[in-house]
Amino acid sequence: MNKKVSLKDIAEAAGVSTALVSYVLNGKEEEARVGKDTALRIREMAKKMNYQPNQIAKSLKSGKSQTIGLLVADISNPFFGNLARAIEDEAKKRGYTVLFGSSDENLEKSQRLIDTFINRQIDGFIIAPAEGTASQLENLKAAHIPFVLIDRYFKDLETSYIVVDNFKATYQATQQLLQQGHHKIAYVCYKNKLQHTEDRYHGYVQALRDQGINDDENLVFEVEYNSPTDFRKRFIDLLHPDRGVEAILFSTNTLSIMGLKIINELDFAIPEDIAVFCFDQSESYDLFYCPISYVRQPLGEIGKEAVRVLLEQLHAKKPGEQQVMLDAEIIARKSCEKIKK
Repeated sequence: MNKKVSLKDIAEAAGVSTALVSYVLNGKEEEARVGKDTALRIREMAKKMNYQPNQIAKSLKSGKSQTIGLLVADISNPFFGNLARAIEDEAKKRGYTVLFGSSDENLEKSQRLIDTFINRQIDGFIIAPAEGTASQLENLKAAHIPFVLIDRYFKDLETSYIVVDNFKATYQATQQLLQQGHHKIAYVCYKNKLQHTEDRYHGYVQALRDQGINDDENLVFEVEYNSPTDFRKRFIDLLHPDRGVEAILFSTNTLSIMGLKIINELDFAIPEDIAVFCFDQSESYDLFYCPISYVRQPLGEIGKEAVRVLLEQLHAKKPGEQQVMLDAEIIARKSCEKIKK
């Protein structure tokens, strides 16, 4: 077995003191006034010798594990998968490792994952909370464990969060459909009380009202999470010609994919038979015969901001809560057009 490379080994190879190597590899060269060329030589030598720091010893000394716990609602959802990757990439740049967990919109699983991450000595959390988990977050606050919410937040809970302006995004998406001449627009969403769900619904309703169109409850299609059989049965009913639906606005990525599969299976043509606008981007849209219109959330920026805010909490640079609301981009393509028959 090869001998593990030590700081002393690197120091001897680079022709400097062990203390100097320690300062550089711990990112403290500026306070130790180490020259840039010397610091570069030490880092290159450490890389050449395949130096692996003793993270356990480092954690015991600093009280930090350099690890972030990321808890998302559903890792199988491409939105959360892509967002997790953005967070992982940004955390890596800052010298942090990310541990992942998926609550599957389940309160008990969410709490188990939080407990597991705490036992793993993570430094802080980035969380896309499930419905009803406000008390879990209050417990984290009471325990002084830093965390930042992404995608979702609770209106009555003072926390740091990074979200998009969901009201504005669905308002603009509905506007695009209205401007094409669609008036009977169905809205497909999950049945929950999460703030981002309500914000998206209100954006849809307000866009209709601003065009003098009364919102119709029969056009609001709410579905329970993880109920594909019920979704299929009711969605097919929504597509029945007697309903007269001209366009459909899907409020999430997973609902969009399920709906598009059924539309395609039933040989409905987009946009000739029905127009479509989706929330969130998906690679599958590029494989669809018709270019799909969608709301694009700035995943890279969300990930970058989430890591920034969390690390500022960890390093006490900005100990108070920070609320960041970003704009989404409306990508209007052929699927939202109105085709005259």
